[in-house]
Amino acid sequence: MFKKILVANRGEIARRIITVARGMGMQTVAVYSDADAQLPFVKEADEAVRIGPAPAKDSYLNVAALLEAAKQTKAEAIHPGYGFISENAEFAKTVAGHGITFVGPPPEAMLRMKDKSEARRLVAEAGVPIVPGSKDTIPDVATALSEAERIGYPVLCKAAGGGGGIGMAVANTPAELERVFRACVDRARAAFSRDTVYLEKYFAAPRHLEVQILGDLEGHTLHVLERECSIQRRHQKVVEEAGSPLFLDGQNAGVRQQLFDAGLKAAKAFGYANAGTVELLYSEGQVYFIEMNARLQVEHPVTELTTGVDLIGWQFRIAAGERLTLQQREITRTGHALEFRIYAEDPVKFFPSPGPLKVFQPPTGPGVRLDAGYAEGDVVTPNYDPMIAKLIVSGDTRAQAISRAKEALANFRIEGIKHNVPLHLRILESEAFVAGRLDTRFLEHHAKP
Repeated sequence: MFKKILVANRGEIARRIITVARGMGMQTVAVYSDADAQLPFVKEADEAVRIGPAPAKDSYLNVAALLEAAKQTKAEAIHPGYGFISENAEFAKTVAGHGITFVGPPPEAMLRMKDKSEARRLVAEAGVPIVPGSKDTIPDVATALSEAERIGYPVLCKAAGGGGGIGMAVANTPAELERVFRACVDRARAAFSRDTVYLEKYFAAPRHLEVQILGDLEGHTLHVLERECSIQRRHQKVVEEAGSPLFLDGQNAGVRQQLFDAGLKAAKAFGYANAGTVELLYSEGQVYFIEMNARLQVEHPVTELTTGVDLIGWQFRIAAGERLTLQQREITRTGHALEFRIYAEDPVKFFPSPGPLKVFQPPTGPGVRLDAGYAEGDVVTPNYDPMIAKLIVSGDTRAQAISRAKEALANFRIEGIKHNVPLHLRILESEAFVAGRLDTRFLEHHAKP
């Protein structure tokens, strides 16, 4: 195992990785921007290195600064967390070229899934059902209009090199598609330095499910069951749970097996190793591949709490060359878990709300866990994603997890900024949520202010 690792991230995920690494006997190095110098993750690491000013491009995306920090501290491995450089194949290659281990999938696998359009082709060849859409990227508006006519409206225009809902928009008519296509191209160019987009059939209200994957460097691959991420805002997840209420009490066992089969086939098609997630849609009895994320997911704690599998621990072991000792039959779920992303934002207009955390008093109680990037007195700046914490609540049953979550959210005291705790309470109070009737348009139908 590694003696010292560098965490190329910030906030709550940096703290989580530091905790796991320390528990495995590794020393830890944090990197930080000027905006984050006083945050908990910097203080909790064994060493900390400043890598630049506040803007991400000058700090957490600064490859030269990250490599210099690793060399300066003699770190043997770099864990990227999620976001920033976590899915950057060129960074992973560069790290390896300097004799440092990248804690993530092989660069070749990352490149295969980087282009979402090409990824669709690969998994389709492996026998995984994909959402109906264009076979290739779309070069111009005329081609987009022709493809949309073949696919059938509404269609979803997506950035081929994208993720996180960026460069993605729905078009219901040809006139709308012309506007949407140009906007998606512009956003793709700005966010990913690639202006390629493609089209998919847009399902009005599907469920968004995902399969957690683990694979070692010898080609052994298994799944760590499913999560449901249907409750979203602007294509970004808000609440996640393990498992999906679609499969409670043994319901829809055939669909669940479809999900697992699709996840494993997709991972193998990419030659995947380490921890990753296959994302799928479920509509009218059919499972469809969307994409695979070559990294740890924000929502990984709900899987860990319900399966007992330490995903970050396995990331380190696999990166160090260890073989998966887990067997598929050993991976079972006990209880249920929910995760709520706590954002510094207006709970109605959803605008970011930076500022000082004058009061930050998280709830406690049975089954309640908080992964927080900040502490009371810290300042939430506008430089990064506005997520300040993740509240994870588990119970023996889904009903118990919901009950505990209601109490926990009601007792979560945050002052100094606006936040979305009221939104989460509206979700939990919805009859549809309690009944497990979830889809990607849940918020607009069931949780309006």
